[in-house]
Amino acid sequence: MEKHRLQTDYLIIGSGAAGLLAANRLAQHGKVILVNKGSLQDSSTWYAQGGIAGVLSNSDSIESHVQDTIISGAGLCHEKVVRAIINRGSAIIHELIDIGTRFDRKDGELHLTQEGGHSNRRIAHAQDATGQAITNALLARITPNPNILRLEQHTAIDLVTSARLGYPENRCLGAYILSPDGDVLTIEAGHTILATGGAGKVYLYTSNPHAATGDGVAMAWRAGCPVMNLEFIQFHPTCLFHRQGSNMLLSEALRGEGAHLVDSQGRRFVFDYDERGELAPRDIVARAIDHEMKKQGVDCMYLDARPMGESVITEHFPNIHARLQALLMDMTREPIPVVPAAHYVCGGIQTDVNGKTEIAGLYAIGETACTGLHGANRLASNSLLECLVMADYCATDVLQQLVPARPPVPAWDDSGIVPETERIQIKQNWDEIRATMSHFVGIVRSDERLRRARRRLRVIREEIASYYWKHPVSQDLLELRNLAQVAELIIQSAQHRHESRGLHFSTDHTRTDIHARDTILRPDEI
Repeated sequence: MEKHRLQTDYLIIGSGAAGLLAANRLAQHGKVILVNKGSLQDSSTWYAQGGIAGVLSNSDSIESHVQDTIISGAGLCHEKVVRAIINRGSAIIHELIDIGTRFDRKDGELHLTQEGGHSNRRIAHAQDATGQAITNALLARITPNPNILRLEQHTAIDLVTSARLGYPENRCLGAYILSPDGDVLTIEAGHTILATGGAGKVYLYTSNPHAATGDGVAMAWRAGCPVMNLEFIQFHPTCLFHRQGSNMLLSEALRGEGAHLVDSQGRRFVFDYDERGELAPRDIVARAIDHEMKKQGVDCMYLDARPMGESVITEHFPNIHARLQALLMDMTREPIPVVPAAHYVCGGIQTDVNGKTEIAGLYAIGETACTGLHGANRLASNSLLECLVMADYCATDVLQQLVPARPPVPAWDDSGIVPETERIQIKQNWDEIRATMSHFVGIVRSDERLRRARRRLRVIREEIASYYWKHPVSQDLLELRNLAQVAELIIQSAQHRHESRGLHFSTDHTRTDIHARDTILRPDEI
């Protein structure tokens, strides 16, 4: 076999909760290549604070969790999917416990917290670092496995499909992957699974890690997959307002345990917008903060955790407390400045509950997929639940599929490219995309803002395409290309929705339609 060509049964791109669990399942049946453009801990899962939702107490029920999810989703949830995910929730959480995830306990029982939109305490958590606890437990399961080849610091370039090679039946054959030393690997795979996470970096303010540039959505779109409901971007209400902590979340669990949202005068303003106050769904709380900031002409609102008491803060939120102290802030003594920040993409690659896309051999799971679970607004702590349950369903479905004979994948062709002389265009386009999205496609939108954003994105994408085909690929260039593609898809999706629903609020279309409809974009129709 040539130096830069690999073959595997299963190629998994992304190493968050979804990718790690899928790798663990599939490695029992064949060879797995697990690719991540950072370290295996570089994922949104690693940074997840709050927890994972499931029916874990006698006072709770599947039906209650289902209804809370549907209510939060503003009429757009696919109920069959909601039930399929939630029915597996408690089993997945108990499996996490069995493999060593150290969830918090009280008097020998799981300590459950409550977050916005939930009618019961059902959030299992590990202090305020649940994602790290889950990641460490999953990594411990795959680390010694000889069936898993880990390619860290490797960046996916594009998927390879048989249609691109001129064959009539379209199937995903694998992907081209950029190695840290600049070589391009050709990876042939029987099945390819995208678990690449979200796209928060399309905005100036985000809770997401740098890696969240929408890679999976962009690659799947270029391969021919439809996308669904990308206009629904969840802004976490309480991201720290501080230059040195710009992607630090103040977990929703803080409000679940009694923290208040206040203005500079100490007034709890969220009750002006919803009778549930701080425990209203995230879209309502984020819009309330955004509206108060604009109304008062200020840069931020404040989260006051002092009503919780110092012992609760230090016991249940030690990591948040320590990080704030490092920034010379103490939430046991003072309110903390907060702003809404892009947090989660409810839309994504259109899939079924198993992660199956319209292209044979290609799956997408976790945040990069859209099954209809979240509808127009994700219920808090349903994201880790979805990642793990989808990975479980996906692995089961993959193992039932026969892999037909496949055409060989040609090596990467970089003929005709010329070295870069400067990289300022990449930085300029990156900054322009994020500013355009934040100013025109944020929490509140208008037809004119969307038109302006789309015009600018067209020009930016033309500039990026010209640069991409002339120069060698690099991680920065690949991320920029994907970021621009996903940003334009978000704008186009928003332009298709002539109503306000859930996370999409338009000043030109303030009513909510009686009949809820998904926004589905197809590459062959754009």
